[in-house]
Amino acid sequence: MARARLPEVRPNMITLRGLTWDHPRGYQGLLAATETFARANPEIRIHWDKHSLGHFEAHPIADLAARFDLIVLDHPFVGEAWRQACLVDCGDHAEVLDLPDLAADAVGQSFASYQYAGGLWALPIDAACQVAAFRPDLLGATGIEVPQALQDARALGERRQLTIGLGGVHALMTFFTICANLGQPAFGRARTEVVDDATGLAALEQLRVILGWCPADVLGWNSIAALEALASRADLVYCPYVFGYSTYGQRSGHRRPLAFAGIPGVEGRRVNGSVLGGTGLAISRRCVHVDAALRFAAHVTSRAVQREMALQGGQPARRSAWLDDAVNAACNDFYRHTRETIESAWLRPRYPGYVGFQTEGGRLLESYLRSPEDARGCIARLNALHRRAFDGASPL
Repeated sequence: MARARLPEVRPNMITLRGLTWDHPRGYQGLLAATETFARANPEIRIHWDKHSLGHFEAHPIADLAARFDLIVLDHPFVGEAWRQACLVDCGDHAEVLDLPDLAADAVGQSFASYQYAGGLWALPIDAACQVAAFRPDLLGATGIEVPQALQDARALGERRQLTIGLGGVHALMTFFTICANLGQPAFGRARTEVVDDATGLAALEQLRVILGWCPADVLGWNSIAALEALASRADLVYCPYVFGYSTYGQRSGHRRPLAFAGIPGVEGRRVNGSVLGGTGLAISRRCVHVDAALRFAAHVTSRAVQREMALQGGQPARRSAWLDDAVNAACNDFYRHTRETIESAWLRPRYPGYVGFQTEGGRLLESYLRSPEDARGCIARLNALHRRAFDGASPL
């Protein structure tokens, strides 16, 4: 875990300790917002630590809440946070946080994703979902249009010009996106079943086909690795499913700017149900200075600051920022080209125990793709993992 030098602490100063993730999207906009907050609130200082994407995806929320006042988290953690009673219910502070405006302006289900069991356990500060990415310079040279359906990518795939991230959890996320776009979203038929055999087998087959169109090392990649490869290599042209990062729409060093689009449809169906990502800002119940933390939360989720975060390398959760001309001009129109996809994105379960299921399910899917011999057994094991993780009584 990286640690920045602590700011000077003066008498009577309130110091809050926060944790975010270590990609520039996770901290650049946030640090810019923290600086503007400090100028308006000189009696409050916020020190941010960073942890890796892998740590962000899996580390127990109760442990983080015991050590930090402010936590940037993924929405599947809110069920465990509810069970552990380790986060402040932001719903109890609606007036301070201007929750009606935030709820109305949050893109897709970004606001709803942090509501669980009657509480609001974090506030959306970043929004993302799986989208498609491509190299406009290279795709144009092929004479092929941006694929609208997965089969449209076949010509690129036969030349091994596709890429994707299928390492661990990212394999499971793409599986979920494909299931939703086959018309049977995961967990939609029964509380004790991830997916039925027919849908699961069809989704695994689609994953196997995509893998055959990509370099073999994509099985170890996450979304960041896939985007880095697409932006820096001349042999890769298109990625059908990847969590969107707006900053890859910009040229940076050796990287070429990417363009983004909605995900391709599957089997002629209308696109609907890309997996929702993004992050929320939570306040630990062990925080001594909750009023100060709430003031910062109100600041960082405000319309003006969300727009400024986008211009400073963050990825906002407010629709007004996604529609902003200057924000889009800075990232090759990332937000305009992907907003329709995120507005219909699919919300993952958040039950206590889900994060552990997600980690193990990702390992299972990656293992299957490395040796695809028993697809039906893979689906059975995935359903069994969910039944072991889910208590059957909590909300999904």
